[in-house]
Amino acid sequence: MLAADGLLLEFEKGLNPQCLKDSPIPANIIGYGEISVIFQIADNSEVAFKRLPLFSDRPAAEKYIRRHHEYCDLLTGAGLTLPPHQTFIIEPPQRPVTVYIGQRRLPAERFGNQLIHTSDSDNIRRLVEVIITEISKIWTFNRSHSPTLELALDGQLSNWVWLAEQHDFVMIYIDTSTPLFRKEKIEQLDPELFLKSAPAFLRWILRLLFLEDVINRYYDQRQVYIDLVANLYKEQRPDLIAMTLDIINHQLSADQEPLTVAEVAKYYRQDKLIWALFLFFRRIDRWMTTRVLCRRYEFILPGKIRR
Repeated sequence: MLAADGLLLEFEKGLNPQCLKDSPIPANIIGYGEISVIFQIADNSEVAFKRLPLFSDRPAAEKYIRRHHEYCDLLTGAGLTLPPHQTFIIEPPQRPVTVYIGQRRLPAERFGNQLIHTSDSDNIRRLVEVIITEISKIWTFNRSHSPTLELALDGQLSNWVWLAEQHDFVMIYIDTSTPLFRKEKIEQLDPELFLKSAPAFLRWILRLLFLEDVINRYYDQRQVYIDLVANLYKEQRPDLIAMTLDIINHQLSADQEPLTVAEVAKYYRQDKLIWALFLFFRRIDRWMTTRVLCRRYEFILPGKIRR
C-alpha cells in the first residue's frame, strides 16, 4: 500500500460528487456501498479507495478509524482473511471531514457475485460452501467470547473474493467499512453513521423504526444466511437457492430452524422494497439539496440497480 494522503486530499478538494468527470484528478467508480463509493483514482490500479464523507469533525473520524482497525483485528482473530488496507482522514478546506479506506484491489472476476455467473456447477457449489464456512467462523468466535465480545458481518456474495494462490484457494472478506462489534453487549459503531447518508426528513423515522433492526440482523447467524440466499435473487441466480439452502441447513445446529424458500422470498421482497425506497428518497434529497437549496450534496448515488 502507498502513502496516498496527498493524492486523496487533492482528489477530495477537486471532487464534484455529482459530476465525476469535472474532477481534475481522474477517477473511475468501481463499486457502491450503502453509505460509500469505491474508486480507482488516477493511474493507481493497485488500490481501491472507499470514500466515507460521514464525519462532523476529526475526532469523530479518528474514533471511527480506531473502531475500524479493531474490527479488522477481530475478524482476523476469528479466522477470516482480509486484504491489506490503510485508512486516511482527509480534511479539505470548507468541506466535511472524509475518511478513505484503501484496500489492495482484487480481480473483479474473482468476486463471488461474478463467479456464480462464470463458474461451472461444481465450482459454484464449492464457492458457496467456502463462504458459508467462513461466515460460520464468526459465530464460533462469538460462542467463545460472548458477552465480552461479539462480531457481526454482511455475508453477501459481493463481499467475498476467491483467489487462487500457490496451488490452493483463499477466500478474502472485503467489507470492513461498517465495523460492527459489541463489547459487553454495547454496540461499538456509532449507529448515527448509518443515518448520515439519509435525507434529514427521514432520519427520525429510520432511527425510530429501522435502525436497530438493520444492525441487529447482522448479529443473527440465521438472518445473515437468509440475507446471503436472498442475494441470489438480486444477482439473477434464483436457480441456486435450493442448493444454497441445502448447504446452509446441513450447517445449522439441531436447535436452529431450517431455512425455507418461502422465508427467503419474503425477506427479499421486504428488503428490496426498503432499499429501493431509501434510494428513491436519497435521490429526492439530492435534487432538493442541489437544485432547490443550491448546496453541495456530498454523496455519490448509484444509477438504476437491478434487484
